[in-house]
Amino acid sequence: MTTVLVTGANRGIGLEFVRQYAADGVEVIACCRTPAKADALKTVAGKVRIMALDVADPASVKALKRELGATPIDILINNAGIGLPPERDGIDYDAWLNVFRVNTLGPMIVSEALRENLKRGKDRKIATITSGLGSIAGNTGGWTPYRASKAAVNSLMKNLAVEWAGDGVTVAILSPGWVKTDMGGPSAQLTPEQSVKALRARIAELSPKTSGHFLGHTGHEIAW
Repeated sequence: MTTVLVTGANRGIGLEFVRQYAADGVEVIACCRTPAKADALKTVAGKVRIMALDVADPASVKALKRELGATPIDILINNAGIGLPPERDGIDYDAWLNVFRVNTLGPMIVSEALRENLKRGKDRKIATITSGLGSIAGNTGGWTPYRASKAAVNSLMKNLAVEWAGDGVTVAILSPGWVKTDMGGPSAQLTPEQSVKALRARIAELSPKTSGHFLGHTGHEIAW
């Protein structure tokens, strides 16, 4: 049976990944910071194992790894992320650093911690959910720390695609589009269901040829 681990699984895109994979009979390890408060996640039918994980806390990542042991993971979905309101006057250093801890370092330390689990899996795929706002070529200003954190995680994931190719690990760097979530707002173009259905198709077709490419949810290349 295929096993998928999803971070940030308690709401939005992460929750929808859990719902769709579980509905297809996939075994899902659904990770979030506070499982006790993940009411919507608890209602998902299927083979869903809810586990605690704060991707910005190395100790939490290590604890997850200890609990998982040698469990094979076929697909790791680095979905957990945070936004930040547009900056006004000056730089809030602590807030900016937290954005980088979650959006940039989080996917990296989770991937590194679960490398052996992925190597034990059949698919050996990592999918990191980034953003079109991480495109430097397409930068129109605003949302500075968020944009930078996503551009940085894109670079890290490209590195993994190159460095872990020898392990048979492929890496998808995927923008979900503008989605109706707490972050995307009600005016967004896509529902979580639509976005995740498309993202799952991109993950399913991921191969060494497309590993490390920066792609939109429809499969189109996004300029770095």
